[in-house]
Amino acid sequence: MAKKSDAQKGAKADVGAFRPGPVVVAGELTHMPIVFTNARDPAYPIIFANDSLLSLTGHHRAELLGESIFALIAEDADVGVVSAIKRGFQRGSGVGCEVKCRRKDGRSFWAALFVNPITDGHGNIIQYFVSFIDLTKHKQAQTQAKMLIDEMNHRVKNTLATVQAIVRQALRADTDRQTLRQMIKSRLSALARSHDLLTREKWKGAGLHEIINVTVAPFKPNDGEEQRFIITGAPMRFAPKAALDLCIVFNELATNALKYGALSSVGGKVHIDWKVEPSLEGARLVLTWRELGGPAVKAPTHRGFGSRVIERGLAHELEGTGRLDYRPEGLVCTMNIPAPVNKHG
Repeated sequence: MAKKSDAQKGAKADVGAFRPGPVVVAGELTHMPIVFTNARDPAYPIIFANDSLLSLTGHHRAELLGESIFALIAEDADVGVVSAIKRGFQRGSGVGCEVKCRRKDGRSFWAALFVNPITDGHGNIIQYFVSFIDLTKHKQAQTQAKMLIDEMNHRVKNTLATVQAIVRQALRADTDRQTLRQMIKSRLSALARSHDLLTREKWKGAGLHEIINVTVAPFKPNDGEEQRFIITGAPMRFAPKAALDLCIVFNELATNALKYGALSSVGGKVHIDWKVEPSLEGARLVLTWRELGGPAVKAPTHRGFGSRVIERGLAHELEGTGRLDYRPEGLVCTMNIPAPVNKHG
């Protein structure tokens, strides 16, 4: 605090005249930070401060005695709240509010402040009893809760947008109702599994190996059967949005493989590998989905729903490209997308 003025030095006379009554004795023992102020001085100087208040603010008692109660309030505190506190003192009425305060070292803290008048035997207000409740942790929790709610709202909006896109694209397909239902169910299930994965990772992202394994889990054989997915590649970690989009893409590829490709035949396999290559636009991840051991493949006469989902997911959502190569021995899908900055998954 600043060097005391003559008026503040004079206020110390009131400190000397202060007599510790029962309330003060209780105040010395309580864990609640409290002060008493002189009601006859318009600056409302502090004439008593208990140990809890000193601990909260970091002041020595000698530094506070004689100081205005408003010296404990932060300079950038809400003007309306400070005015309400001043009116409460001036009118001799009780006040209860939340206000931003300051410690000796300049750091701020939030407190619930309660002002109550103390009268003499004739009903005259002679002092004010001011108590503080430290709300710093409460305010921090409120801020954290707001951040979590905002993040959750953002995720919900993104999820709803993805669901709308899945349904909208499915409705464009020229197919019967049962097939349409299965298409939508498969894609929503993939979206749900990707959400489960990200939830386990606290929505900080997911490794490419985990993204693929979670997505193709329903397409894997029962225990005891030969492994049909062979996945190789260095650890690579993607942000949540990219992880969701990749899950949708891999689900489309696996669904197609189960219907028409390698997974529709006994002994068919899917090889998935990737590498990072430099480019003028920055590092690119080149991933190959290669099917082997399935029935002979012929290029479709028209672009189906699955291929549109793959192309849209890679081009629009992941800012990349996807090429579907219908080779006789099996489908090969080559993806070229920006490599994540954090490659370790």
